[in-house]
Amino acid sequence: MAPRQKERYEAEIRPALMERFGYSNMWEAPRLVKVSLNMGVDSAKENFESLERAMQELSVIAGQWPAMTRAKKSISAFGIRQGQPIGCRVTLRHDRMWEFLDRLFNIAMPRVRDFRGLSPNSFDGRGNYTLGLSDQLVFPELGYDDIEQIRGLDITIVTSAGTDEEGRAFLELLGLPLERPVGGAQDAEEAVAN
Repeated sequence: MAPRQKERYEAEIRPALMERFGYSNMWEAPRLVKVSLNMGVDSAKENFESLERAMQELSVIAGQWPAMTRAKKSISAFGIRQGQPIGCRVTLRHDRMWEFLDRLFNIAMPRVRDFRGLSPNSFDGRGNYTLGLSDQLVFPELGYDDIEQIRGLDITIVTSAGTDEEGRAFLELLGLPLERPVGGAQDAEEAVAN
């Protein structure tokens, strides 16, 4: 069975994008390419077990085993040598990518404390979006007893969109909770209506 978000994309989102941007072919419409998750572990250089725990936590979140990342070059200021383990990463594609985004937008993001939306300035110029979470406990798969310490997590959503405008429209229709501008004309209209 296809993931819920993928079915919604094919039935509602892609036709809406084709109409909005005037695409003549359905393959021109922006689509998801992959989702990358990255977790840096600063204590990995002294304690390899903390890196293994981080890899276990990331595998529970992502649904597949992460790859270990190593330092590309030595940096004496940070006490890092070339080839030393410094974190882990996972790349999700196909159905796992759709299911992860569904959980991220509908379950994990509402659990973030004092959440007012994500920054609309985190697009890279080619329609891809990167966000950082300071706490991996927003995912319900992990409990307080399951984690060793609170770690941050970077998530990059890669799309086939050519511009930020197309990527923003696509991800907003998919459910990305972007922050609304404060004090704009839209807020004034809502204030008058209420």
